[in-house]
Amino acid sequence: MRYTTSLEHLTPDMLQGFFVDWPNPPSAEAHLKLLQQSYKVVLAIDDEAKQAAGFITAISDGVLSAYIPLLEVLPSYQNKGIGGQLVRTMLEELQGLYMIDLMCDQHLQEYYKKLGMFPATGMIVRNYNAQSGKSC
Repeated sequence: MRYTTSLEHLTPDMLQGFFVDWPNPPSAEAHLKLLQQSYKVVLAIDDEAKQAAGFITAISDGVLSAYIPLLEVLPSYQNKGIGGQLVRTMLEELQGLYMIDLMCDQHLQEYYKKLGMFPATGMIVRNYNAQSGKSC
């Protein structure tokens, strides 16, 4: 598995199979656009399969704060340490910022605790009508 922060040579074809169980997932083209417009991205690339196996994104003001909105690993690549490596690499990329926030369901908090994060309270708004992404 190769980990990279570069989107060079990444195509929509390499982004198939993500957003499992989303009722209205973004297309591979919208997925590529969200990666391109993120502040930081880390990809896990399976060069042999010519496929992204996982990714993590961050958005940031580049001064004090960052938010990690997405971490996904394809089901066939899960439980192999890929997600943990993506998080550790992203935290290294964001080193020096005051606050790095991530929202997750309560049952996932133990996973992120093992990676050096701690639980906090937050509030969210979800517009499921826009779940597939804005029109590109």
